[in-house]
Amino acid sequence: LSELQKPQDLTIIKLSEPFSLEDDANNAKRESDVSADAHENTSVASLKAELEHYKDLFSKLRFSYVEQVTKEKFLRAIVSDPPLLVEPHENGELEAQLKEVKANLKAQKEEAAELTQALESQGRDLAERHERITLQTTSLSHLPTSLSALTTTIAHLRSTTSPPSSNPDLNLPLPATLSLKAQRDAELEQLNAQLAELQNSLLPRKTHELAELESELRRLEVQKQGTVAAAREARRKREGWGDAEELEEKGRWARACGAALRGMLEVE
Repeated sequence: LSELQKPQDLTIIKLSEPFSLEDDANNAKRESDVSADAHENTSVASLKAELEHYKDLFSKLRFSYVEQVTKEKFLRAIVSDPPLLVEPHENGELEAQLKEVKANLKAQKEEAAELTQALESQGRDLAERHERITLQTTSLSHLPTSLSALTTTIAHLRSTTSPPSSNPDLNLPLPATLSLKAQRDAELEQLNAQLAELQNSLLPRKTHELAELESELRRLEVQKQGTVAAAREARRKREGWGDAEELEEKGRWARACGAALRGMLEVE
């Protein structure tokens, strides 16, 4: 498995080697800047750049080939003895054949485009699967080390842990613990539902009672303020009457003193 997972260089030239009829020497002579970069960088972007490079290169080569063949045929027709003359009906036949060939070529291009699109879709799918498998393989390769470390940690914790608790719920295995947790969660949900039901049924009534009590409290507060004001007024009046009696007493004492002095001095 490790041998199969060794990184491989993916380039347009190397991908075409199993299907190519040329020998390795000819393949070694085919070099370009894009292919050289692709040998160093095997990302999807580099493969796309290399593919675009070869498409452009083949398009230019095809144009040059057609131009060269046309020139060669034209020169041969001119310099041949006798000269090659073409009749109008022959041109019509050639145009009909050319039209048929173009239609056939267009159909083949469409078929090739569909096949290319299907291959690209399958290639992307395979690339994603390869990436997922690579990540999973990396995780699995680290799994034995992690398991060994966890086993060592568990053994260390068991050796250093205090004696087991007397509570049986704390000494349950994992499945029983999960089952107990699910049971406690269900009980908690039931209690929450009951609490919500009580809140929905009692809260409006208690709110109404609270509003009535607040109204009664405000009424009593108003009565209290009126009573306090009346008490203050009564106290003020009572204190005012006490001053009048004192003044009256002082007046009587002053009149008595005046009468005594007049009697002593025999003044009418």
